[in-house]
Amino acid sequence: MKELFAILNFGGYIALLLWGVHMVQTGVQRAFGTALGVWMGRALGTRMRALFTGLAITSAIQSSTATGLMITSFAAGGMVALAPALAAMLGANVGTTIIVQLLSFNLTALAPAFILVGVWLFRRHQPSRRRDLGRVFIGLGLLLLALHELVLLFSPLKDAELLKILLDALSDQPVIALLLAAVLTWAAHSSVAVVVLIMSLSTHHLVDAPLAFALVLGANLGTAINPILEGGSAEDPATRRLPLGNLGTRVAGCVLALMILPWLPSMMSMLTHDSARAVANFHTLFNIVIALIFLPLLTPYSRLMIRLLPKRADPNDQSRPLYLDELAHEVPGIALGNAAREALRLADMLQGLLGMARAAFLRDNRHRLAQARYLNSAIDRLDRLITTYLATLDQDAMNKEDHRRRDEILAFSANIAHAASMTTSGLLGHAAALYKKGWSFTNQQREELTEVLDRLIRNQRQTAALFVSEDIKSARYLAFEKDHFRELESSAADQHLRDIKSGRLDQAEVGSFYLDILRDVKTINSYMVEASAYPILAKNNELLPNRLRDNGDAPELA
Repeated sequence: MKELFAILNFGGYIALLLWGVHMVQTGVQRAFGTALGVWMGRALGTRMRALFTGLAITSAIQSSTATGLMITSFAAGGMVALAPALAAMLGANVGTTIIVQLLSFNLTALAPAFILVGVWLFRRHQPSRRRDLGRVFIGLGLLLLALHELVLLFSPLKDAELLKILLDALSDQPVIALLLAAVLTWAAHSSVAVVVLIMSLSTHHLVDAPLAFALVLGANLGTAINPILEGGSAEDPATRRLPLGNLGTRVAGCVLALMILPWLPSMMSMLTHDSARAVANFHTLFNIVIALIFLPLLTPYSRLMIRLLPKRADPNDQSRPLYLDELAHEVPGIALGNAAREALRLADMLQGLLGMARAAFLRDNRHRLAQARYLNSAIDRLDRLITTYLATLDQDAMNKEDHRRRDEILAFSANIAHAASMTTSGLLGHAAALYKKGWSFTNQQREELTEVLDRLIRNQRQTAALFVSEDIKSARYLAFEKDHFRELESSAADQHLRDIKSGRLDQAEVGSFYLDILRDVKTINSYMVEASAYPILAKNNELLPNRLRDNGDAPELA
């Protein structure tokens, strides 16, 4: 009966340990997850910067698995090159050892205070960052309590003959011990919990130093398995480059460590004679050494992974970037040219959407709405990829002209994406509603709308040409087009008021609908003017600060 209770206590404390780690991870991710993801996407530029980014983020969330899944999503989406992504994973593996180092000290006395503060923050505040930090403190307190109880639980077990026989058998089989620890870490989704468990075993001398180090190697290997199973796509082998590359560094490190395993205890004893701290120190040093060894080799290693796992992509997928070459990051001028070419693809796709909108008002074209939404989604995704691609350029290597061109590309891409969204949700949505309600425009409205849409498509072509040529005369012409669409809206608004005043309510309802279409057209045209004409006019100092006349009575800002 005692043995049954001992097993239940052991399982309960392990579950409490895992839950404490889970609360720390989820608390930090809820409090800072979005900001960390955005910061990571911008910081994964060079290998060294990516290394410290992965280290910093994993130190905060204490989950190399979560960090690995984030980096895998960036790499799979083409937002970061493979070499910096692998460097970030090396840093993440180092970052996850920080909490193990802290737990190697006896901090049990702080557990009640952590739980008290955590419960107060959690109960006192509505869902917010402070409430999420309360989860973090509760998790830390539970983690420390579970570790303390495990240490007490293992104390009477040091005389158990069966446990000694099992652990002695593993002492002569370091590879089997490594694999068992890897499986346990994969199942627990936490290398921290497994390494802490190994520290508890070492504290009571239930495992000798070589076996403890072999188990630590297994924990490091097991934490690389989950990103492979949970990240990437089975349809495209290229999405598995990063998780498999990370697993490769782990396997190589474990093989090297196993080769020198007999000499590791004497080497680690030079740092400390405390067995638990020796486990924590080995865990940290193993990851630091692997990072130092592989960091200079990441470029050829990433090329090998690319060769072994070629990209399998649908050639008809319009959301797939064609020109965002990550290898061009080293030369900002070439990278900016690549981003500009990709941005021009957005303009071509917008032209397709405008053509669909024009056709939709001439005849019932609702079956094309699904295709239009697909195009709009592709434009939106490409806009995000262009923004990320430009955000990860080396700012120190860019001159003033490079910064200006980067801002122009960002403005062009964003405004084209906004115009596409307005075309899909506005114009095409109105066209579908027009036929659904059985309305029809007057001949004058129909002719005027056709002319307006033709003019809008012509302005779209002018917008794309201006982005390339930067001709100041054409920029002025395109900017003056806003006056035409503004006058057109004003004229339609006057006609709408006359219809209401004369009692033609049937025409007034259609007139209101027609006026909404013209307003959407005017908005789309404004986005196109802001995409390419305004940046050229601003560069040549031909834009006023605002449209207010300067009469000397401008209000002072507080």
